[in-house]
Amino acid sequence: MMPFIAVVNNLLKLGLNELKLCFRIRLSKHLYDEYLQGYTYYKMGNLDNRIANADQLLTQDVERFCNSVVDLYSNLSKPLLDIGLYIFKLTTSIGAQGPASMMAYLLVSGLLLTRLRRPIGKMTVTEQRYEGEYRYVNSRLITNSEEIAFYNGNMREKQTIYVTFKKLVDHLHNFIFFRFSMGYVDSIIAKYIATVVGYLVVSRPFLDITHPRHLNSTHTELLEDYYQSGRMLLRMSQALGRIVLAGREMTRLSGFEHTPLATPNGDILIRDLAIEVPSGTNVLVCGPNGCGKSSLFRVLGELWPLFGGRLTKPERGKLFYVPQRPYMTLGSLRDQVIYPDTHSDQEKKGISDQEGSWDTVQDWMDVLSGGEKQRMAMARLFYHKPQFAILDECTSAVSVDVEDFIYSHCRKVGITLFTVSHRKSLWKHHEYYLHMDGRGNYEFKPITKDTVEFGS
Repeated sequence: MMPFIAVVNNLLKLGLNELKLCFRIRLSKHLYDEYLQGYTYYKMGNLDNRIANADQLLTQDVERFCNSVVDLYSNLSKPLLDIGLYIFKLTTSIGAQGPASMMAYLLVSGLLLTRLRRPIGKMTVTEQRYEGEYRYVNSRLITNSEEIAFYNGNMREKQTIYVTFKKLVDHLHNFIFFRFSMGYVDSIIAKYIATVVGYLVVSRPFLDITHPRHLNSTHTELLEDYYQSGRMLLRMSQALGRIVLAGREMTRLSGFEHTPLATPNGDILIRDLAIEVPSGTNVLVCGPNGCGKSSLFRVLGELWPLFGGRLTKPERGKLFYVPQRPYMTLGSLRDQVIYPDTHSDQEKKGISDQEGSWDTVQDWMDVLSGGEKQRMAMARLFYHKPQFAILDECTSAVSVDVEDFIYSHCRKVGITLFTVSHRKSLWKHHEYYLHMDGRGNYEFKPITKDTVEFGS
């Protein structure tokens, strides 16, 4: 018998763990479908700070949510079954008045305790936010360690980490004290007083000498019935207590609701921009920092919304962006060139495999130098061959000869360029320049032999 019980118990645990995993898989797929739809991931990370630490929400918080929901089902199903069975047995044993009185007390006390526990949900959300902020400042230190070392900013970063950690610790102290207080109240109301009330309810039929039970039972039988009724009532109250605890878990889940999308703040950089760039006409974009060069490209790339007027541009996939610090994905050297395509996409395009070390897997963000990353980004551009490309200071780490070859090859394969650069050597590769002065004004003129300085 005992081996059979062991098998059943472990099968129950296996089923719960598989249910948690299946729920996490489905929820993660749904969230990533929404997160990676369009440019939601960019807007959440760059255009609004209401949702911080999206990585934590999509990983750790999803796991905790799935575990809590599955535990909620298991914590509700068995207590509900126990309550039904014990009410039936107690009703047949001592009448319906006893179980009804005990249920009324437990429900009223449960509602009271639920109301007292309301701050737990908000405090749990705050704890997760502080945990995320603490992880974020540590990851920033790792990501920007070189710059911080050059500035000798270790003491300042330590102060920032200490301040963030202190916020978390102070909140945890308050949370621990609140849970201690609620634990004390729980024990008094849901355990000790409930036990006293339960035995009083069970005792009433046995203390009433006019009750029919006294006429047909001996003292031994009455004592045994009293003991069994007390045990069943106690188990019924314990089952209700587990339901109350499940309600507490539901309160903790409230922090996982509502995920808004972000929009830009509406600052106007240029009030009336009117330019037309036909295919085959390269444009050099220049101006001081903060004048709106990157903003223009974000609108072109649909990362920022269009507030007015009309924008005519190539469809998505025909406009390619090459930044100064190219992104290197996880995978092989081939993956860096064909990104975001996969190997099957490459085969569909009819591009054959090349011999060499293309399938070597490395952490290419660390292996490649700045100039090598920029060359890799240009190889990615030539692989995709878009109609238009935005080159944002993407040749700053390569030599003039290599840069000249890159721009000449872009013209050869028919890629129209928007280039952000201050190198005079690039003038000859462009037909127009767009100059922004940072005060809401701009110039859009052809580049001629008489052009000595942009904006003249």
